[in-house]
Amino acid sequence: MAVRAFLLAAFFVSALTPLQCRAEESNQLPAKATMELSPELLSLLRQKRMPKYSPILVRIFKEESELEVWKQDVTGHFHMLKLYPICRWSGDLGPKLHEGDRQAPEGFYTITSALMNPNSNYYLAINTGFPNDFDKANERDGTFLMIHGDCWSSGCYAMTDEQMGEIYSLARDSLVGTQPSFQIQAYPFRLTPANLARHRSNPNMDFWKMLKIGNDHFEVTQLEPKVAVCDRRYVFDAYPPPNSSHPLVLDPTGKCPDFVVDPKITRLASEKQHADEVEYAELVKQNLSVAPIYSGLDGGMNKVFLARFPDRIIPLSMVLTNGLQLPQLPAVPWADNKGSLPNRFFGALFQSKPASPRVASTNSTTSSERSANSATTTITRPTPAD
Repeated sequence: MAVRAFLLAAFFVSALTPLQCRAEESNQLPAKATMELSPELLSLLRQKRMPKYSPILVRIFKEESELEVWKQDVTGHFHMLKLYPICRWSGDLGPKLHEGDRQAPEGFYTITSALMNPNSNYYLAINTGFPNDFDKANERDGTFLMIHGDCWSSGCYAMTDEQMGEIYSLARDSLVGTQPSFQIQAYPFRLTPANLARHRSNPNMDFWKMLKIGNDHFEVTQLEPKVAVCDRRYVFDAYPPPNSSHPLVLDPTGKCPDFVVDPKITRLASEKQHADEVEYAELVKQNLSVAPIYSGLDGGMNKVFLARFPDRIIPLSMVLTNGLQLPQLPAVPWADNKGSLPNRFFGALFQSKPASPRVASTNSTTSSERSANSATTTITRPTPAD
């Protein structure tokens, strides 16, 4: 019996030892990445009937410098959980085109757990996944475009560390649930008729009206729009025609096949579009002031942070080695005028003319969003490296 007890004890010791070694050798997540939601936020989830692990959706608005986290409640619809003022974003209104242009991306991005960075040099980070299929189809490039902490940006959306800890935890918990990804919708501004009328001379208007279709689908349904790309443009909530026996396959650079959209979504989105068109036309008729195409500043910051970080907004010319000499780049129209099926479904909002060539500010010496801008005397720290 004594020998048997000894052998059993030896077996348990040997069985436990590898577990202990594996624990010591494993890479433990930093505490900031595993932090539980605050009691206040958990209480807010209960009030809004939002399960802790239900999906989220993130909406970003550059001009307003605001980031919204929406969360699915028990009805399956998304409602806004919390609005966060953005501490810093760089570039100007308009999409990111090329590496080094300091532009924060605009568009629809899918975030998986692989894009979550708990070991970021800028507290915590969520990679937007730029370039997505639309960006690649339009030959747009760039790397490491993040939402992260530290309130410092070069092509990113930067929050304070406290904000980022909360946003990261909400994203982490949503990915633990049944949804393997969540969506980021990044816009130049809130796509209201008034804002579109103010920016009606901007060469990016056709691109923004394309984004507005996805925005409208979300706003009228409070459901995450299904996003795909064909013919180098976004399409939303596309499904195969009823008589089709094959799944819908969309080629980002190929011609769009026949597809249909849920009639309910089409009706609600069309009603919203019509109301917006009427309001837009009235604002133009009243000669609403047109916003300048370029602000002359490198990005923006929510006004709540201006006193706290007065040195973070600087003239764009000071971060470009070629001063104010801005090369012209062609615009990418979002829709054709040939009567294609997608165009009949999503006819150009407000009947705008084709966009003029896109002009983008480009830093020719910056090879990556990770590089410091050595030519800038007012920037004394490296740009985000994730």
